[in-house]
Amino acid sequence: MKHSILILGGTAEARKLAEKLVGDPRFATELSLAGRTRAPAEQPVPVRVGGFGGVEGLAAYIREKGISILIDATHPYAAQISRNAAEASRLADVPLIALRRSPWQRQAGDRWTQVGSVGEAVEALGSVPRTVFLTLGRQELLPFEAAPRHHYLIRSVDPVEPPLNIPHAVYLTSRGPFAEADEARLLEEHAIEAIVAKNSGGPSSYGKIAAARTFGIEVILVRRPDLPDVPSVETVEEMLAWLAHAPALPGSPLK
Repeated sequence: MKHSILILGGTAEARKLAEKLVGDPRFATELSLAGRTRAPAEQPVPVRVGGFGGVEGLAAYIREKGISILIDATHPYAAQISRNAAEASRLADVPLIALRRSPWQRQAGDRWTQVGSVGEAVEALGSVPRTVFLTLGRQELLPFEAAPRHHYLIRSVDPVEPPLNIPHAVYLTSRGPFAEADEARLLEEHAIEAIVAKNSGGPSSYGKIAAARTFGIEVILVRRPDLPDVPSVETVEEMLAWLAHAPALPGSPLK
């Protein structure tokens, strides 16, 4: 008897986990994506795209599909989805485990300014014009229109449409991972004086943090939101180990 796993994804770890589970005779795995990225990376398992309609919708989907394990492998800043997953798992009475990569830790030489929101990041840039590298989701860029004095280099997976109503902006569309050497060249080429980013954790986007340390560039980091207190692991390997020794389920092949 196979167990149905629903992975709430959108991260590199979610894709890697799905790759590891392909062909595993114990599981039938489905990956859910929010649909915010226009051209998501190809996935190794069946994919569902779009929202569920809140907590009740997700719980209903879990029941309808006979999901027996729910994995929250969403982005560390997707707090609402994580909250919905925690409540839906309770309503549907299925186990939930989160795959949450650990945040980056400050190292000697880092010039970090930590803020609680994108709005606070805008304020932290100050009144003196600077050349700023923005590495946030395109849905979170609008607050920077309140600071048109700065020059912006804006990188996103999808094009920013419409462009921001600011006089000085250069747009890049690119998907990570980003190597430190490439990030260093980018910072030098554009004479970057500050970076605004989220503390996403993981190696995929750490290159800019390491390069900023080398050049002494300030990094304005938006703190992670509070997430539900649920069982969690930090790596794909730990998730696979958890699945191998998961709490007993009816007819479970996991023990």
